[in-house]
Amino acid sequence: MIKSRLLIAGFIAGASAIAVPLVAAVAVQESGLTGQDFAVLAGVIQLVRNDYVHPVGSDELVKDALKGMLNRLDPHSDYMDEQEFKDSQADTAGKFGGLGMQISEQDGVPKIIAPIDGTPAARAKLEPGDLIVTIDHTSTLGVSLQKVVDQLRGDPGSNVTISILRGKQDPFDVTLTREIIKVASVKPELKPDGIGYIRITQFGGDTSDSFKKAITDFKRNANGGVKGLVIDLRDDPGGLLTAAVDVAGDLLDGGSVVSIHGRHTDDQHSFDAPAHGDMLPGVPVVVLINGASASASEIVAGALQDRHRATIMGTQSFGKGSVQTIVPLKGHGAVRLTTALYYTPSGRSIQDEGIAPDVVVEAPKDQQISGGPLLREAALQGAFKNPGPLKQAPGAGAPQAAASQVKSTTSAPIKADLIGKPDDAQLKAALTYLDAHAGGKQESTRQQRANPGPK
Repeated sequence: MIKSRLLIAGFIAGASAIAVPLVAAVAVQESGLTGQDFAVLAGVIQLVRNDYVHPVGSDELVKDALKGMLNRLDPHSDYMDEQEFKDSQADTAGKFGGLGMQISEQDGVPKIIAPIDGTPAARAKLEPGDLIVTIDHTSTLGVSLQKVVDQLRGDPGSNVTISILRGKQDPFDVTLTREIIKVASVKPELKPDGIGYIRITQFGGDTSDSFKKAITDFKRNANGGVKGLVIDLRDDPGGLLTAAVDVAGDLLDGGSVVSIHGRHTDDQHSFDAPAHGDMLPGVPVVVLINGASASASEIVAGALQDRHRATIMGTQSFGKGSVQTIVPLKGHGAVRLTTALYYTPSGRSIQDEGIAPDVVVEAPKDQQISGGPLLREAALQGAFKNPGPLKQAPGAGAPQAAASQVKSTTSAPIKADLIGKPDDAQLKAALTYLDAHAGGKQESTRQQRANPGPK
């Protein structure tokens, strides 16, 4: 059985969650549960408290009952106790203590999805696909992902030793020193030929302002003007919906970026770009994605693809198209509940299928990690199937036809330390593409303005 939950050493990744006001206790008559239902729950809790071989507190049993109820719904719904909720709030702000790695759970063992640039995990040369089999010489098999995260975290300056299983090699120990992780979500570079390169590692609270500043700096420093832009979303697990809308809106003049549709009228929302938001009108754009590009990354890629504002290159994205609502419970943490699905401007759902690139560019074999392919959303236990497109809005662009043809449950990941470097073959392909298409940049603007999406 495969079960995965994306986390960055405690950072809840790819959630694109929406926080809602504090919820009051649900009245019994509104819950749909009968007195007999409550009696069964209370009776089992009492049975465990009285007769289990070791003492267990009621608070621990209630917490585990909530986690069990929510975890079985889908891969992204969950219950967070008070400490986990506080950790998640700190993580979303882009600053937290730990080692700096994105991890998931597979077959009861934590697996590294990607290390974060400039962190202890990256400096130790940990790789996507590495399995963490022990922490401080204690087995991780069957330990919940949150408890693994708690063990990896600690006071800055303290050490932790983890045992790594990589491919067919023998396990080996790595000792890392914990530190405050400050995530620089936007990493810009102006190439000598006037092409701007922006890597977004996650969508956090600083992403929107940093992205705008990067483009402004490009325009000021590029002699002869910016000739093209590469937005690198590979290995970006997502983050804040608002940041994704802002980033896409910086390259669009009005019209739809993404819409949300759930069971209730209150769950229907549409997010539009500013009327004159495009900071690089006419400049050709390439967006790089891969199987670890999820959620907010897919919102940006899908919007720019549907609006004909960018060419999407790389490999099929992760396929997380669901919306999680964070519901705080006063004094008892919070519930993270899947409440809706994302749809691109043309009305296609991201869920399960993800975004198919316009130009497929695989990482060469020698640039793929040795730990094996990464799982995509479709392989996760309880993942929703794609519900099909909404009714297409006039002028929104044709829905993507290729997604179901190229969908797979795994993706060959690139070595994280190669992303954005001179030898990065996928980036080279994007730069070559822009060099060839820079002369036709005015056509890009005309297409984008002719397809503004639904209002």
